[in-house]
Amino acid sequence: MSTIGDFEGFQPVSLKQEGDDQPSETDPLSTEEGSSGKDPSPRQISRLSSVTESALYPNPYHQHYIARKYFVTRPGAIETAMEDLKGHVDKTSGETIQGFWLLTEIDHWNNEKERILLVTDKTLLICKYDFIMLSCVQLQRIPLSAVYRICLGKFSFPGMSLDKRPGEGLRIYWGRPEQQSLLSRWNPWSTEVPYATFTEHPMKYTSERLLEICKLSGFTSKLVPAIQNAHKDSTGSGRGKGLMVITEPILIETYTGLMSFIGNRNKLGYSLARGSIGF
Repeated sequence: MSTIGDFEGFQPVSLKQEGDDQPSETDPLSTEEGSSGKDPSPRQISRLSSVTESALYPNPYHQHYIARKYFVTRPGAIETAMEDLKGHVDKTSGETIQGFWLLTEIDHWNNEKERILLVTDKTLLICKYDFIMLSCVQLQRIPLSAVYRICLGKFSFPGMSLDKRPGEGLRIYWGRPEQQSLLSRWNPWSTEVPYATFTEHPMKYTSERLLEICKLSGFTSKLVPAIQNAHKDSTGSGRGKGLMVITEPILIETYTGLMSFIGNRNKLGYSLARGSIGF
């Protein structure tokens, strides 16, 4: 019986990457074939090990792998969400949608939450959308005529805070923070907070489409005139001062921040592929 080594059609194949045509001074395979009587097998194994390691860890594609973990980057995900929300607005209010944006909301406990924002001619809608099941989970409606202040600036924290974040954001006020109850202020799940804080989504640079809808500047440029027009059209609001847009640090009043530290490091506020569980 013939062995594999005796089979004439079986030939060893040299695995090379691009640019490996020229022998290297440190390459153990670069010696001439007739220079010694040593067994060439160890040298082939050494070369195969190097190629295998390079194939298992393709560093240039590392960022693309991270981006694919976010379900919002999957083909058709954001388009499906927009169609769902557009259909909802058409059925409920019939208002004209002026734009869609994908941003990150930062709540009063510094927790990050993935959100879709819609600006119509009368309303700001903040949507919690499940990009895994492709369904709207929660929708908050804020009348534009009630918004009286927009703050732009860098995030700031109390001096003793243990969980600080860099970067800039935008805060929208439709109520007075000083009128917020103490229970609501210290409740991480409270829905009675009279303002909302946003920053840019971490997948902003994944594609041209996401870059367009994740820009905080683009959202602000549409939101401000929409609010001003809503103030002009509203009657009996009693506010009289219109919209105030200011630039100042945005205070996030957290101190220990253990919940946000765990949640934000693990991206619990995003629709994310988290791997399989089990064996």
